[in-house]
Amino acid sequence: MRDFLLIALYAFAGAAVTGLAGAALLRVLRRRSLIASVTVVAAVGVVGVLAGTLAVAWAMFLSSHDLTVVTTVVAMAAVVSLATALLLGRWVVARSHELALAARSFGEAGDYAAPGVPATAELEAVSRELAATSARLAESRERERALESSRRDLVAWISHDLRTPLAGLRAMSEALEDGVAPDPGRYLTQMRTEVDRLNGMVGDLFELSRIHAGTLPLTMSRISLYDLIGDALAGADPLARAHGVRLVGDRVEAVPVEVDGKEMSRVLGNLLVNAIRRTPADGTVAVAAERGTGGVVLSVTDGCGGIPEEDLPRVFDTGWRGTHARTPPAGAGLGLAIVRGIVEAHQGRATVQNIPGGCRFEVTLPTVP
Repeated sequence: MRDFLLIALYAFAGAAVTGLAGAALLRVLRRRSLIASVTVVAAVGVVGVLAGTLAVAWAMFLSSHDLTVVTTVVAMAAVVSLATALLLGRWVVARSHELALAARSFGEAGDYAAPGVPATAELEAVSRELAATSARLAESRERERALESSRRDLVAWISHDLRTPLAGLRAMSEALEDGVAPDPGRYLTQMRTEVDRLNGMVGDLFELSRIHAGTLPLTMSRISLYDLIGDALAGADPLARAHGVRLVGDRVEAVPVEVDGKEMSRVLGNLLVNAIRRTPADGTVAVAAERGTGGVVLSVTDGCGGIPEEDLPRVFDTGWRGTHARTPPAGAGLGLAIVRGIVEAHQGRATVQNIPGGCRFEVTLPTVP
């Protein structure tokens, strides 16, 4: 028993020295190729066996013949182990190189294509993460292109919409100044109308800038949707009468919501004005409010004839008008963008869908206990 313990001790001592030397070598080579590290690991196993065997032989537990036999066996194992380690290292390095090339492709604004040759589980996991990251980057680039396009359109449309009333104001003011205006009172009324329109556009731009900056102040209070919609319908009634459109609000439940009354009135006003202007004469604009599975749902249904399917995702984009017209009453394309911004600031969502003969805008707000 004592001899067996001594053999184990000498073998462990020889192997431990080899392991420590291998660990130090791995630390030195930690920034080198994986082939070197795999080779060192394989060599540590073989040399550890040889060192333990030599230690046992030095302690006179092995004869010279037995030592020669064991050394020969270990040497053959070393050749096979090192060759296997080199092949494994080269294979893993090749897969890593292919993965690096694939990652470089989407890093240069391209699409990530995973290597076709199977790799280790760890490299496969990295490849999946790179594919997911590539997809997110592609979505981000697409959103950035869409936002940039909407910004360019907005600048062009706002420039035109500001220039038109300003030119009219300048012409009317010059006519009044020169005393050639045939009806000064009518000119002054028209100038007041143009100033109000300009003031509304500037107000929309300011509101939109606060929404995008995340600085829209909200004063929350508990309000009944019945009262909120009633006030909005009363405010939009003159415009509806002027366009020959009927306003209907007979499906409104007295559902409580916790919102900023002023901002939510703006949401309803924008939706109603948009619906009235898009609905032909003798058409109907219906407002409804009820509890839904996802919260309180407020809807405005018009008779615009529907929105092209390719335009539905862009309805709430800044600057979208649904037409290439550059003249009023198309507006600056800010109303629905403001609607979405205010609703999202209330932790809600705004959606649109086509229905027979028109479309329905829905605003979903969190339920109040």
